[in-house]
Amino acid sequence: MTAKSQRHWDGEVGDLLRVDEGFHLADCDPASTPGYLKGKKAGAEDLASGVDELSDLQERLFARSRVDRTDASVLLVLQAMDSAGKGGIVRHVVGSVDPQGIALTAFKKPTAEELEHDFLWRIDKRLPEPGIIGVFDRSHYEDVLIGKVRRLAPAEEIERRYDAINDFEKRVVDSGTRLVKVMLHISADEQKERLMERLDRPDKHWKFNPGDVDERMLWPQYQEAYQAVFDRTSTDHAPWYVVPADRKWYARLAVQHLLLVALEDIDPQWPRATFDVEEQRARLAAT
Repeated sequence: MTAKSQRHWDGEVGDLLRVDEGFHLADCDPASTPGYLKGKKAGAEDLASGVDELSDLQERLFARSRVDRTDASVLLVLQAMDSAGKGGIVRHVVGSVDPQGIALTAFKKPTAEELEHDFLWRIDKRLPEPGIIGVFDRSHYEDVLIGKVRRLAPAEEIERRYDAINDFEKRVVDSGTRLVKVMLHISADEQKERLMERLDRPDKHWKFNPGDVDERMLWPQYQEAYQAVFDRTSTDHAPWYVVPADRKWYARLAVQHLLLVALEDIDPQWPRATFDVEEQRARLAAT
């Protein structure tokens, strides 16, 4: 399915980016632009065109939930290595619509209270309400990524979490939420360049975290951890999409496309008035 407002895609984009059986992250080129026929300039034009469609669909979804009490919502899960562009997705894609219809959660290190509960406890509390587009900037997958690489939990607990995630996401989807899971795939060389830019520019020092270098030194282990996530949790009801992210313009366009397709699939319609429109028109005209 191709988003109506984006003109330069070739083929089913979701199929090109979707993680299916036999997928290997190492075979995915982070600098590639799967399915897109043009370059950066056309991509910017399509992104701008998609803003209007995304905004319209989001408003329809929000309005319908306030009148018809639909269960439909969308949850965008963003996972990536540091500096892969999650913030850019939030600003340039999600940030283009009415903020009252967005619920953004940037999950950090669990608090003492959160650690007293199962790892999905804090996730469940932040699921989007009907009519809302939820965004997880990092998510429950941290518990099987850094949790595995840094050995923050025993191996048997990590194994349990994969199955727990699948069961949890099945319940989420069955409740009416369209789940869009995206891994922004950046190359080690591109990450190094982006991190170096943060050090070169005083206006970007605030973005730099010395811990990013520590995590970078574990790059192979993280790639293996991501592969395990794809192998264990890319399901029919909640597939993963791997979006090459060395080209920021492509990553933003692709994620916008996936959101548009999810909303077009819901096909939210404007709710009907719960009052007599002509009667109210006459009353207003008489004032």
